[in-house]
Amino acid sequence: MAVNKRERYSEFGRTRQMKLAVLVVIVLLAFAGLCARIIWINKTHGTEYEKKVLAQQKYDSVTIPFKRGDILDAKGTKLATNERQYNLVIDAKVLNNTPNAMEPTLSILGEAFEELDMAAVTAHITDNPTSAYYVPLKKLSYDKVSRYEELEKAAKDEGKKIAGVWFEKEYKRVYPNNNLASSVIGFTGSDNVGMFGLEEYYNDTLNGTAGREFGYLNEDSTLERTVKPAIDGYNIHSTIDANIQSIVEKYLNKFNEEYKNNAREGNGAENLGCIIMEVNTGNILAMADCPTYNLNDPRNPESLKGQMLITQHENAAGYMENDITDTAINDSVLASMDDESMMLNLNNLWKNYCISNTYEPGSTAKTFTVAAALEAGAITGNEVYDCGGYLEYGGQKIRCHNRNGDGAVSVENSIAWSCNVALMKIAQTLGAEEFSKFQNIFNFGLKTNVDLAGEARTASLVYPADEMKPVDLAVNSFGQGFNVTMIQLISGFCSLVNGGYYYEPHLVSKITNSSGACVKNIEPRLLKQTVSEETSALIRKYTKQVVVGQGGTGKTARPAGYMIGGKTGTAQTIPRDSGEYVVSFIGYAPADNPEIAIYVVVDRPNYIRQDDAKFATRIVRNILTEVLPYLNIPMTEPLSESEIEELNALQIDIKNSYINENQEAETASDEENPEGTKPQDETSDTVTEEGDAQST
Repeated sequence: MAVNKRERYSEFGRTRQMKLAVLVVIVLLAFAGLCARIIWINKTHGTEYEKKVLAQQKYDSVTIPFKRGDILDAKGTKLATNERQYNLVIDAKVLNNTPNAMEPTLSILGEAFEELDMAAVTAHITDNPTSAYYVPLKKLSYDKVSRYEELEKAAKDEGKKIAGVWFEKEYKRVYPNNNLASSVIGFTGSDNVGMFGLEEYYNDTLNGTAGREFGYLNEDSTLERTVKPAIDGYNIHSTIDANIQSIVEKYLNKFNEEYKNNAREGNGAENLGCIIMEVNTGNILAMADCPTYNLNDPRNPESLKGQMLITQHENAAGYMENDITDTAINDSVLASMDDESMMLNLNNLWKNYCISNTYEPGSTAKTFTVAAALEAGAITGNEVYDCGGYLEYGGQKIRCHNRNGDGAVSVENSIAWSCNVALMKIAQTLGAEEFSKFQNIFNFGLKTNVDLAGEARTASLVYPADEMKPVDLAVNSFGQGFNVTMIQLISGFCSLVNGGYYYEPHLVSKITNSSGACVKNIEPRLLKQTVSEETSALIRKYTKQVVVGQGGTGKTARPAGYMIGGKTGTAQTIPRDSGEYVVSFIGYAPADNPEIAIYVVVDRPNYIRQDDAKFATRIVRNILTEVLPYLNIPMTEPLSESEIEELNALQIDIKNSYINENQEAETASDEENPEGTKPQDETSDTVTEEGDAQST
């Protein structure tokens, strides 16, 4: 007999309802049993479990700051360190719960801290009676805190109750020498984050690990504390000598002041840079650019005055590019700058010109071209070239600085006289393949990996051999058509004069912990040999003639009592008809046994006629006149009467400068009044290097 469909569905529904009812009953019984169990546990063991829970809860927690490591110079002088400062913390809960403590506590707070708004403090304590952490004052000095502690002790000695006040310790990064080595050291932002220079590059090394102090209730409901101490950061010992750095910056600043607002409004040059390096180690003794800024106040817009205003535009690829305008930053320009423009120009100020900016090196590169040709066997050094004033490439005349031609030019004189034509002929003999190969050997187009943040990449700024046309090879031979950084050129040049040994440039020699124990020694790192001892000896011979040879372009670089070698450079900027130049001198001392190298670059000096290497050579002379005796390098040459008078006058100037500095320190004045003469006024030496130029 057939079963009615409706009856079948009805029977299925009743079965499901019965099962659901049984499940609900089981759940209710389980819940009732659980509740009964909880009530029983709370009644019989509640206090025991309450203590265990409380023992696992934090009562309070305080961060213990670490001390960021110091940055020291080669002789232990602190270039960057820390000052302890304090935040005033008021625990309203403790203060409210301590009988008879409110009035005396608030009284000595008001007496110790005149800047404290007592009405606001009282209101907070009244409105937030359970607050345990209220910070009304920050960054207090130790003297301020000591004053409070004296008052607190006196009050307690009188039987008064003081409660709910404590001080949270932290550290402030300070730079004892203000502007000294600003682009090398860099500074810190919020949360101990290094920005630029050594502060950024060694940020993880300098930073430590914060500690913590925990308060908790034990099983007897007694407050106990556990302290996890902070681990301070490591100290870094730089190769910078603060005294040499000071000398370098003194003469860069002197030049800047002397030529400021000369041919145009603005600084004495768009950029000034100097590096002094040990030729046999890669240790950097000084690295400076101009203008500098105060590391203790890096965002002060006053430091921008005199710089050319930087703006930005979007290029075809959609990236933002910086543009250097013809507008010098002054008070009115500062007033018109928005926050974005201000930050753009401050970032330009904070950059280290010696490692971040690229430029065409000019005739300083001739030493590398000649060294490559000698090393490759393309020339022997005995060749003589005829210079008629120019060579022609595809209808384009590439000229020598001597438009009338130098006549017969030896390899030695191609360096001493800085003859473009001779260098172009040497490069033709060498060939594009070998020229490009040696550029790589000398590290052009590659980073030096100096231990500073911000080193520029130059791989795209040199020609690969397969893209180098004859005209490119010609202008590259005398230092135009490709770009370098200062750190690249001086590192490669050291290898030319020290026997061919290329050392990685560096600024840190040792890392120590907070107790002074050595964590790591950083030894000089020899990377490769660029040229042979024989080639290096010839380069020293040729570059010595730049300074002492007849017609040498670098005579004004030689300091009294010392023989040095070196090479001048005068590179046209783009566009070539702008009349603007980057002039430079790279040299070494002593000439026969080099110990240090020095490189000075003056980027577009503020003068009507810029193509004069003496803008750079005179700075070199002034610096070496003080630095070489300081380094205990003995004189190599007899002194003339005029040189004796010069050195005596210098000693008087140095003595007076120290007196003035002490007087300025007492009056908190940083003003300087440098003096000097312009290169064009010199009459003792009329040789100039007038543009390693190509005429288009």
